[in-house]
Amino acid sequence: MNKKEKVIHILQIFDGIYPNAECTLDYKSPLQLLISTQLAAQCTDARVNIVAKDLYSKYKSAEDFANADIAELEQDIKSTGFYRNKAKNIKECCRILVDKYNGEIPTNMEELTALPGVGRKTANLVLYEIYGIQGIIVDTHAKRLSNRIGLTKSENPEKIEYDLQKIVPKERWADFCHMLVSHGRAVCKARKPECEKCEIRDYCSYIVKNN
Repeated sequence: MNKKEKVIHILQIFDGIYPNAECTLDYKSPLQLLISTQLAAQCTDARVNIVAKDLYSKYKSAEDFANADIAELEQDIKSTGFYRNKAKNIKECCRILVDKYNGEIPTNMEELTALPGVGRKTANLVLYEIYGIQGIIVDTHAKRLSNRIGLTKSENPEKIEYDLQKIVPKERWADFCHMLVSHGRAVCKARKPECEKCEIRDYCSYIVKNN
């Protein structure tokens, strides 16, 4: 069985287990999604959603973030970790959005990834969630599971993205990644995967290697 065939079988199983898999960040606008995704680096979505409630009540636009007092913004997002760097990037990112894009979110990968604090993972998520443009979203779960399953041998997120693009049907790119997140949280956990209850174990290289 080749990798494309393996993915088709996994998708069929995932469709039954995780039919409603989706982005777990709470947001009400494209800007909120962009910022929450930056905050989610090295932080759980659950924690970001808690912080976001007060954050987006205080800062309602790109202009508000661009004009924020940096020390105050740092304190507002402190519990998400790496807060100094995140605050610096968010403030500068929003300044560029105001100056160059009239406060709107760019619609392509090149312009998005040129913004401070925005990598390909963030850009792919925003492009799909806001503009419906399919992309492979390589977060920590997608990275871990795609390696364990045997869909890639790379640890580099961008290389993993390209590897998955070749074997996952394009119309399912984002779906597949959201399902990997759901499966990573429920079963294929970082420290100890629960292989005995994994419904895709017949297609997983990790189980073959460890049994």
